[in-house]
Amino acid sequence: MASNKFICIHGHFYQPPRENAWLEVIEIQDSAHPYHDWNERISAECYGPNTASRILDKEGGVIKNITNNYARISFNFGPTLLSWMEVYDKETYEGILEADRESIERFDGHGSAMAQVFNHMIMPLANRRDKETQVIWGIRDFEKRFKRKPAGMWLAETAVDTESLEILAEQGISFTVLAPRQAKAFRKIGDKDWIGVNDQTVNTRKSYRCHLPSGKSIILFFYDGNISQSVAFNGLLNDGRGFAERLINALDQSDQSHQLVHIATDGETYGHHHKHGEMALAFALDFIEKHKDVSLINYASYAAQFEPELEAQIIEDSSWSCVHGVERWRENCGCNSGKPGYTQTWRKPLRDALDWLRDTLCVIFESEASNFFKDPWEARNEYIKVVLKRTDENVNRFIRLQGLNEQIDVNKALRLMELQRHAMLMYTSCGWFFDEISGIETVQVIQYACRAIQLSKQLTEKDLEAEFLTRLELAPSNVATYENGGNVFRKLVLPSKTNLTRVGMHYAVSSIFEDDPENLPLFNYKATNEFFVKKEAGEQKLVTGITKVQSLVTRSEKKFAFAVIYLGKHDLIGNLSLDIELDNFFGMQFRMVNAFEEGRLADVISIMQTYFGSEKYSIWSLFKEEKRKILDAISHQGMEDLESSLRRTYNRDYPLVNALSNNDIPIPKAYRTTFEYILNADLLRCFQPDKINVKSVERIVTELDHWNLKIEDTDKVERLAGDSIFKEIKRVRAERHNVKRIERLNRLFPVMRKFKLDPNLHQSQNLYFEMSVENKGSKMQDLPEEWISQFNLLGDNLGVKVE
Repeated sequence: MASNKFICIHGHFYQPPRENAWLEVIEIQDSAHPYHDWNERISAECYGPNTASRILDKEGGVIKNITNNYARISFNFGPTLLSWMEVYDKETYEGILEADRESIERFDGHGSAMAQVFNHMIMPLANRRDKETQVIWGIRDFEKRFKRKPAGMWLAETAVDTESLEILAEQGISFTVLAPRQAKAFRKIGDKDWIGVNDQTVNTRKSYRCHLPSGKSIILFFYDGNISQSVAFNGLLNDGRGFAERLINALDQSDQSHQLVHIATDGETYGHHHKHGEMALAFALDFIEKHKDVSLINYASYAAQFEPELEAQIIEDSSWSCVHGVERWRENCGCNSGKPGYTQTWRKPLRDALDWLRDTLCVIFESEASNFFKDPWEARNEYIKVVLKRTDENVNRFIRLQGLNEQIDVNKALRLMELQRHAMLMYTSCGWFFDEISGIETVQVIQYACRAIQLSKQLTEKDLEAEFLTRLELAPSNVATYENGGNVFRKLVLPSKTNLTRVGMHYAVSSIFEDDPENLPLFNYKATNEFFVKKEAGEQKLVTGITKVQSLVTRSEKKFAFAVIYLGKHDLIGNLSLDIELDNFFGMQFRMVNAFEEGRLADVISIMQTYFGSEKYSIWSLFKEEKRKILDAISHQGMEDLESSLRRTYNRDYPLVNALSNNDIPIPKAYRTTFEYILNADLLRCFQPDKINVKSVERIVTELDHWNLKIEDTDKVERLAGDSIFKEIKRVRAERHNVKRIERLNRLFPVMRKFKLDPNLHQSQNLYFEMSVENKGSKMQDLPEEWISQFNLLGDNLGVKVE
């Protein structure tokens, strides 16, 4: 290494859990448009780009290299975020794991990834058992993904107390990272007197050992708060070189001993909060790496090389995001995200309601679980192995190792574990962080509470909901529509509540629209048909059947008989029964099919009511995602009819409108609306097929410009364009002698610039860089000159120049 002066940049990468508490999937979030949800959007803007970030030259015009930022920084990812990424963004997920492996090689056998407490619970406000499980689950999740033991662990919001540090040390964690204002005092190890410090006087360039009452100890790193603040909020990422120099200049040149300048921010700073922040980070890392007087390092490597010479005391119940300690998560302390006129007086009643629920559930859990497990709390700690992989083999192993015997009721045993899992999820910190109790993050934690209450009732018949609601009603909402937390529960949480009957209904209604209903995605449930009949007569459809629905989480299951008739558009009637006898079902099915085939739809409905009763289900009973998909499909035909009508007007009256325009006669608004609709519809279609229809794009944009019309959904067009350009460059790579293909692609960019479209070209730019490297030397000589000229032009259009 170049010297005994080091720099470490830490990114805390985290998103709150957004999964429906019953379905275990994220339902569509319109606010993230054009992406499906916020995880997907932030992954595209930040997590993915940091696995392949560009390093530019000093002028910012030439790509010198593409690098995985994670391999050269310190980082942690929330376990609940990684569980999403493992399924929905595998390329980024693998890039993160590879970065840790690379960092082990780079930093003398010490990986850059740190673990995190499992679901971002504020540790000082948790009871000891929850603290232990949060740490154990965080470690087990880390080991499963990174294939090694973690040396360090990130505490949610860096919220800390002595008990939490004791638990980290007990579980073999050697260090954690805190904010400078969390340091209370320090002294040289061996000295007697403590020296008080604050956020401006603590020496953040040193590591500290914290000796604990148990006799154990843990290393503490207090990050540089001023530089971290400048990165997150004051524009330091606007200049990668300035960022690097700020870090280097923070070193104490008069101190000849080893020292570490280090910062910590939300990882989303690098690309999501600050566009191209990942490139500023990449440049800074490259600049520091080449500097003769400093070296990059991660916390684990620094801790292994340099034993702390100082020890520190912490400020109990403190954090990095609340100047009042941890009051942001239990009081109206004044810390908020800035909604004018809003107060957070709801925080304490919400915390009190959840504490009451947790303590009540603990009594139930201990009483009930003792009938199933040797040690209920130890079983909860070990349940993470099931959470991480819900296979029958893992469940059976868990029951064999933790159960009193292998004959226990597996369904009840798993319900008890799920009750405790949701009782922890309901303390996810984001529930208190923002301004309003009806915000999506707070609704999410209340949803977890609702699921825990439901599981409790299924286990004991004791319903805690009424008491919980009474306590929630003490939490005032800033929104007049809701008035208080009780109404938030009724209006925003209860509609999501699900049981096997609702899943069965969802399956029955959805099966009308599916060619292969048994392969219909049912989230964390599965359906198996015993009998299934489907009949169609033009637009009308009829399905009847008997199916078994099983939860893949708790293994609970129910059998249903169902019948659904579809009358067209969104008119649909469905019925469900748990207890219809088989002979009665087949008799009903025979009569219904005959009536349907003879066109006697009123008789079909009458027969359904006779056998199933008056309670009906409709398309509005579907879960959000499937309901949206089916309604989109239903409305598609109507939209096609509307478009056909508008297109006839467009084609028929185009000469007339053109004549009006040429003679400076105002064009009627109805015509402008028609033309804008048709041209926008055509523009979207240009990016749908395997190859971009550049000629059509040119025609459409010329028309839009001629009539002074606008692109309606620029976000969607930009996303489609970005995806299509990337696919087209992959084809260019495969057909390096096809001049027409690359020439056609280059014609697209002036058109996009004309309408100020700014698609995400990150993947395309990286692929172009790879192609440039491949083209060097003899390979380039084999390519046609015209192709080389077009390839260079493509680089200009992508904003990429290569050395």
